[in-house]
Amino acid sequence: MADQRAHFIGTHEHGLDEKGRMVLPAKIRAQLGESGVIAKLDGCLGLWTHEGFLEVATVLEDSVEDSTTDDEREEAFDALRQFVGDAVEITPDQQGRIVINSTLRDYAGLGSDVVIKGLIRRAEIWDRDAWHAKEERGDAALGRKVRKLGLTGRRSER
Repeated sequence: MADQRAHFIGTHEHGLDEKGRMVLPAKIRAQLGESGVIAKLDGCLGLWTHEGFLEVATVLEDSVEDSTTDDEREEAFDALRQFVGDAVEITPDQQGRIVINSTLRDYAGLGSDVVIKGLIRRAEIWDRDAWHAKEERGDAALGRKVRKLGLTGRRSER
């Protein structure tokens, strides 16, 4: 499936066994295609099509070249190394299961219950408790943002 057509949406709660196996929701698998890439992403794991992952990796790579100071360049290079170096290709098995390795599970603090959130171009995999701790803040942010953008028919003060 071409990445332009992928649109990850919805919230899916699933279990993760002690070996790091979890069933990828059918709706997510349908958007992913035969395989995809999981990588570290801001306290959670990102799940992309191959094309989507390459797009993000290219943005990170470009940020190295666009750095104006040695510190910025070093930070951009460190981020690129971690993003690409710890990424793994995943291919769901016949039951739709994938394996998340221990490096990625540890990074995201994944326990036995996870939440998979669709975010159009990617899905995010969160530890359930970590996600629920962020959820209320996200609901409030959504309300403010849709009002500010006029998506509710009521535009807020800017």
